[in-house]
Amino acid sequence: MSDDHTHVQEFFTARAADWDRRFPDDGPAYAAAVAELGLREGGRVLDAGCGTGRALPALRGAVGRSGVVLGADLTPAMLREAARAGRDRDGALLLTDVARLPLRSSSLDAVFAAGLIAHLPQPGENLREIRRVVRPGGTLALFHPVGRAALAARQGRRLTPDDLRAEPNLRALLTSAGWRMMSYVDEDTRFLALAVRDA
Repeated sequence: MSDDHTHVQEFFTARAADWDRRFPDDGPAYAAAVAELGLREGGRVLDAGCGTGRALPALRGAVGRSGVVLGADLTPAMLREAARAGRDRDGALLLTDVARLPLRSSSLDAVFAAGLIAHLPQPGENLREIRRVVRPGGTLALFHPVGRAALAARQGRRLTPDDLRAEPNLRALLTSAGWRMMSYVDEDTRFLALAVRDA
């Protein structure tokens, strides 16, 4: 396991048991972001870096019982909290690295990724791997329940021009990984970039 992975696991393991209590009001923001994916009954979707699975109920609601919902995370403690909260009833939980997804190519309609981009050790390569498992025309949602400025203030840092989630930087990164950005919203109450996989 790389140092990047070890750091991510240590960070989230220490916070897993208290994660949902720290952010109790994020549910509506997750549901609104999932709605913008445009999922249909019977669709196949992955929550990449699902954490405690807060998006899984909304994803299940979007694809219905005939759809497939997967939640993938690198940190066992986060998946245990997802199961403890009963979210494993809404989607199958996978302990895996999004850099090497155990899924067939072009097998998904969409990927939802909340807070993931900041924790990817090689964002370009990792976004290409996510692209691999999405069908042509499928979608990717990069989401956070607060915007960049609000998150930076919460973390006690300043935004800089090289911020990965700044629109020109993220657009270039997505393009290089085979995605076309369709929309970009960065407000105090949410961050959401939607992209489509080109053929």
